[in-house]
Amino acid sequence: MLTLEFLPYAEIENLSSVGRIRKLLTMAKDDKIVLLQGRLKKEEEAELIKTTMEEINKDFKGIELAVIYPEEGAGSVAANNAVASLKKMFVNYFLGDRIGFTIVGPANIVKDIKKDPNKIQLFTEESKNGKKKKNGNGKSNGNSKNKNGNNNKD
Repeated sequence: MLTLEFLPYAEIENLSSVGRIRKLLTMAKDDKIVLLQGRLKKEEEAELIKTTMEEINKDFKGIELAVIYPEEGAGSVAANNAVASLKKMFVNYFLGDRIGFTIVGPANIVKDIKKDPNKIQLFTEESKNGKKKKNGNGKSNGNSKNKNGNNNKD
């Protein structure tokens, strides 16, 4: 099952950098694709990637990360427009890291995130965690056990 979880910026706003990274990493390890309102600071993004690399093991394959900035894309205003530049400066001052959108997902589910000026595409693969193994003909191999440790009949 695919789980998307929206995380409002207000939920991470008062956390330390380590707290933000830990929260996102914990959610990714729970096989959730996180849709974060806003973005992390550049240093936090780098630390998230570093921490992820340190925690990769047979159960956790890492993360996929994408940040979308509203000024990117076909609908953006020309940079030489003085009014638009002033408006952008005020918005950045008051909203700061709330501008933009961040997607973080476990690498065992999120295979790729592609961005272009008009859309973002998130390519997923069903998680292999918790599934019964199937033999070559698509049937269960009969090796599953119930909570008492006895073999289940398939």
